[in-house]
Amino acid sequence: MKNLTTTDHEKVCLSLVAALCARDVYTRSHCDRVCALAMDLGNALDLRAYDLETLRIASQLHDIGKIEVRDEVLLKPGPLTPEEWEEIKAHSIHGERIINESFLPNRTGVAAIVRHHHEALDGSGYPDGLSGGEISQSCRILSIVDKYDAMTSSRVYRHALSHGEAMAILQKETRTKLDPRIFAAFSTLISSSQPCFAEP
Repeated sequence: MKNLTTTDHEKVCLSLVAALCARDVYTRSHCDRVCALAMDLGNALDLRAYDLETLRIASQLHDIGKIEVRDEVLLKPGPLTPEEWEEIKAHSIHGERIINESFLPNRTGVAAIVRHHHEALDGSGYPDGLSGGEISQSCRILSIVDKYDAMTSSRVYRHALSHGEAMAILQKETRTKLDPRIFAAFSTLISSSQPCFAEP
């Protein structure tokens, strides 16, 4: 696979992320970790080179739509109101639009993953309420690694969960929201690649 770090479209990705990071310093490290996990999991699941490349860029840019969320909502230290939560949820739609307006050569595929990475197998996700086979494998991969990193990272409004606590929540969600096969691969991957995660 071509090394994306030397390409013009990778520079576009990094500049978009940098714009968001100017507002939310958490985002860059979160996106970097999510991207690394998504690549490891995609390789473990034998994704094709093109799909892996598209997933890589999408995972790096999955939160780029938050650049259009107001500071008082994005950086709020307490619980969100229902209206504020709707504004946060709209970031996936904003992200799709931003990417579709970029010069990324695979922007259509990247934008689709960004739009749908919060969908759930039971149809309870957003923004379109997709379910089952309507959700691509790349979106299912990104959903798991994004949730895992978000739960195990500290934010101003909550403390990080332990590895064991996060995995227990993800395991429970395989009954409704997450792909059980992909979660099983993720569980094996993260236990073998991170020895410190062997115990909760």
